[in-house]
Amino acid sequence: MPALNKQDKLLLLTGIFFTALFVSNVISVKLFALGSIVITAGILTYPLTFLITDSISEVYGKRTAKKVVLIGLFTNLLMLVFFFGAINLPAAGFWDMQAEFEMILGAVPRMVAASLIAYFISQLFDVHLFHKLKQLTNGRHLWLRNNGSTLSSQLLDSVIFITIAFAGTMPVGALLTMIVTQYFVKLVIAIGDTPLIYLTVKWLKKDDNEAVQKEEVSYVS
Repeated sequence: MPALNKQDKLLLLTGIFFTALFVSNVISVKLFALGSIVITAGILTYPLTFLITDSISEVYGKRTAKKVVLIGLFTNLLMLVFFFGAINLPAAGFWDMQAEFEMILGAVPRMVAASLIAYFISQLFDVHLFHKLKQLTNGRHLWLRNNGSTLSSQLLDSVIFITIAFAGTMPVGALLTMIVTQYFVKLVIAIGDTPLIYLTVKWLKKDDNEAVQKEEVSYVS
């Protein structure tokens, strides 16, 4: 692979962001259990989106991070249009998996709405809070703004999604239990990815640091 400049790295990160976002919406139809906790398979990929937006925010700025979030919303809506078209194509007579195909890709409209609304609000909140904390700390303590913004926005995401998706279908106590358990898993993942954001930011800034060092050497010479 050829060497990547700063803009190439932004494109790569954005591509990974969209991939994680799309995949999380598809695999979230699967539920799995961790002991007594039942969560969606989307937990494997969705937390990665917050790590990426924080990394982009740190290096490329708030405006670029917000653009990535907004484009992510648009591409998700476009994905749903494509899914709808594929589902409604006439199935071949010998192909007997239409029901399974619809079950995986034809998500319930309420679930889709809950996912997109939670994504849009929580991601923009994450970008805003990240930069607010960056201002308050004068650009220091990356771990603080990363964890502070991610943990807050993940809580917001869990509350919005579960409330919209399941309110009225189960007792309030059950809703609160789902929110707490989902958030607990996200909290563990968010804290665990702290070293990754330092590595990602260092990688993104590598070209800039090397350029500065070359300029200093040239000046001394």
